[in-house]
Amino acid sequence: MNTHPGLFGRRLIGAVAGLALVTAACGSDDASSSDVSDESSGTSVAETTAPEAPTTVDSTDAGGDVERVVSLSPTHTEMMFAIGAGDLLVAVDQFSDYPEEAQGLPNELSAFDNNVEAIAAYEPDLVLIGGDFNGLGPQLDELDIGWWDGPAASTIDDTFRQIEELGAATGHEAEAAAVVESMQSEIDEIVAATPTPAEPLTIFHEIDDTLFSLDSTTLFGELYGLLGLRNIADSAEGDSGGYPQLSAEFVVSADPDLIFLADTKCCGQSLETVAARDGWADMTAVQTGSVIELDDDVASRWGPRIVDFLQAVSDAVGAAS
Repeated sequence: MNTHPGLFGRRLIGAVAGLALVTAACGSDDASSSDVSDESSGTSVAETTAPEAPTTVDSTDAGGDVERVVSLSPTHTEMMFAIGAGDLLVAVDQFSDYPEEAQGLPNELSAFDNNVEAIAAYEPDLVLIGGDFNGLGPQLDELDIGWWDGPAASTIDDTFRQIEELGAATGHEAEAAAVVESMQSEIDEIVAATPTPAEPLTIFHEIDDTLFSLDSTTLFGELYGLLGLRNIADSAEGDSGGYPQLSAEFVVSADPDLIFLADTKCCGQSLETVAARDGWADMTAVQTGSVIELDDDVASRWGPRIVDFLQAVSDAVGAAS
């Protein structure tokens, strides 16, 4: 299995949304499955359907008394540094690689196969969880260790809320509010500066090379929608929790104006590999060079860098307009 940090976001989003998007190794040649798959790597939609909005749990009355924090989520590691609370982190999970300062922290903890004893060894006041799929919270309760759970955001407001909650939990309320305000302003500026084509552009967002995608009910789908883009995955049939697996025939037939690759690191995808796929070379996006190679991590983590993601999409719209 590919264990690049970019894999974390897809695994976590997949679990929350009801699909284990890339728990199977990247590089599969099965890119012609049905338009919507109810299962991926043995995880059924019914078993893991996400709530309408993330539910966060703060089992501590920290209010700024927190001094030692363990983060088991790269998104929340990014949030901690963004709000000026990075110095409270004493350990992070193996995927927390941003910002650069995070790379200097102990990173042997697993974000998925949680070892409560290993976590407790760092003597944390607070543990940050990006979706408590394994029942870690109750185990931490037994050890009287505070914890906070922020599952994958499904809206932009969810991201803002989590940043503010982390600020409150760590005594950085003002800094968190400033981050949210700055993000809101930047998003407004990007939307205002993005050209509006006479006809809305259509897009395909590729999460992995087995053609898992996302629709407009997801956080990143909402970001595409802010720029007036039409997502071809919205017409996929079935209940996929927002993350349908499309067939190659479906994508080729839809012929999107823009293709966004969020699998450049995990699966080595690029304009060249897309053009080499059966029947894809004649697609509009390939012909015009409108295949955008995204940073997997930026395209899967729901923290402050969603602004960077939106800017990359805006740049692509500008180039195609």
